[in-house]
Amino acid sequence: MRPGLALCSPAVRARRTWELVSAEWAEPPPVRYDRRLYAAGVPQVLEVVREAPAEVRTLLLIGHDPGLVELVAVPAADGLDVPPERVRAGFRTSAVAALTWHGTTWRALAPGTAPLTSFTVPRGGRPGSCRPATD
Repeated sequence: MRPGLALCSPAVRARRTWELVSAEWAEPPPVRYDRRLYAAGVPQVLEVVREAPAEVRTLLLIGHDPGLVELVAVPAADGLDVPPERVRAGFRTSAVAALTWHGTTWRALAPGTAPLTSFTVPRGGRPGSCRPATD
């Protein structure tokens, strides 16, 4: 699945993750680096997502704890009947969570409106630290 847009934290490791992921497509989707994704909570992550163009149907987010984990864990875990604690505990470096949302514009996205439809953690994935990129 190729997203229409990638939203990425400017942290060094997030940028490196994007480089590795985008290399898998012959023509990578456009990417926007947004400092608000670094160490963002759910409200800040949603603020960034809500600014996505309406014509973009699929977004890829590359970011950090706590915002992305909480966005996925509560209440998105209801989609797979997975307890939020299990999602939080299993969300490691390079984990991939897919949420499905059928809204008409990103502005309408709200917590709990996009159920978790899949969750994958790579073997050996472990928590780590990221540092912001220097310009």
